[in-house]
Amino acid sequence: MKFKRILLKLSGEALMGNQQFGIDPEQLSSYASQIKDVVNSGVQVGIVIGGGNIYRGLQGAGKGMDRVQGDYMGMLATAINSLALQGELEKMGLSVKLLSSLTLKPMAEPMSRKIAVDYLNEGKVVIIAGGTGNPFFTTDSASALRGVEIQADVFLKGTRVDGVYTADPEKDPEATKFSELSFAEAYEKGLKIMDLTAFTLCQENNLPIYVFDMNTPGNLLKVVQGEHIGTIVH
Repeated sequence: MKFKRILLKLSGEALMGNQQFGIDPEQLSSYASQIKDVVNSGVQVGIVIGGGNIYRGLQGAGKGMDRVQGDYMGMLATAINSLALQGELEKMGLSVKLLSSLTLKPMAEPMSRKIAVDYLNEGKVVIIAGGTGNPFFTTDSASALRGVEIQADVFLKGTRVDGVYTADPEKDPEATKFSELSFAEAYEKGLKIMDLTAFTLCQENNLPIYVFDMNTPGNLLKVVQGEHIGTIVH
């Protein structure tokens, strides 16, 4: 097995499937099924999921809403998605613990590095909701922070595209894919892999970032088993 403990970042938008907003039950089930296969292979799994399918603080701020208020709404959106994923994974027979940086009793326990690591060592899936618990930080930053805290082997960024490209492959047919990059190269080329806070946190703590297509069933298991199908930044 290539990675023994992973931090998986899922985008909220990806949960929409073909819908305009909200959660597509089929997409949720597909993600949960992939996660189950990885857990059953013996990998410890921590998960952070975004909230963009429900609410984005930055978009609200652009329309005149208070940024701090909007960001807290976004954090609550991550909690809704986390609860949905927890329910789906438990339906498949997995033991799942939901932790949160916001106080969400009785739904979730407060986030604590020690509790998260203890649960991971017990073979439980750990989902961490609520972002960093602070406004002005993205869920990418929260994922990087949690990945460093739980001492994950890798930060897996599950997206709709199969890696990092020279340009947006959905817009530019000439875009070419990188197989591997150093943090310095990614920064120099101005590649928008994630926001700078998250990127720097990974770089300073030697947490490799692996970008891959999560929407193709089976890809998550291929990644943790060492098959090179995305882009690794290290």
